[in-house]
This record gives sequence, C-alpha cells and structure tokens, in this order.
Amino acid sequence: QVQLAESGGGLVQAGGSLRLSCAASGSILSINAMGWYRQAPGKQRELVAFIRDGGSVHYADSVKGRFTISRDNAKNTVYLQMNSLKPEDTAVYYCNALPPPLAFDWGQGTQVTVSS
Repeated sequence: QVQLAESGGGLVQAGGSLRLSCAASGSILSINAMGWYRQAPGKQRELVAFIRDGGSVHYADSVKGRFTISRDNAKNTVYLQMNSLKPEDTAVYYCNALPPPLAFDWGQGTQVTVSS
C-alpha cells in the first residue's frame, strides 16, 4: 500500500509562491491520476488539481492560471507549484490518487498560510 507524505507548505504573503511536494512510498507509475486537495478550517476538502498518467492536467477554476501540477514518476513524487497566492488559498493541502475509490490513506497534509 502506498503511503503519501506532503511537504513544502509554509507562511507566505499574498502574491507569493510555494512549491508543494507529495512523496509516495511506492511507485506511482500504475496510478492513473494523482491530485492535490485542500481543506480550509470549517470547510470540506476540495480537489484543486489533478494530473493523469498521460500528462493531462485539470484545475479548479479558483486556481486556474496560478497553480501548476506535475508528476515525476521516476521519483514517485507529485508537485504543486503555487503562484500569485491569495489569502483564500490558506488551507491544509493533501495529495491522493483519483478517483476517490482508488485513494490511499490520507497523509498529514502540509499547511499553507497566505497573509494579506
């Protein structure tokens, strides 16, 4: 069973950038799609971006044009480059496989805090 570990979060001012990493304990070559989710306090977890094994990517409207998801299968790692960050991006960010029935156990996530 694959375990996931998110890292790269932190405190950043509005307009700043962060790059999140999601390291898998095993190969992700066979995983069709990997995604990044976020959960703000008092809100449900939402999918913000995902990438398929063929390289196609999809983004939530709220992050389109600002975030870029990528995957390095050789390193068993998925990345989320976040630019032009806004306070509303503040959340705990998680990665996982898609679709939900194929998801692994959730990791601890990484906190992203954007100050105004």
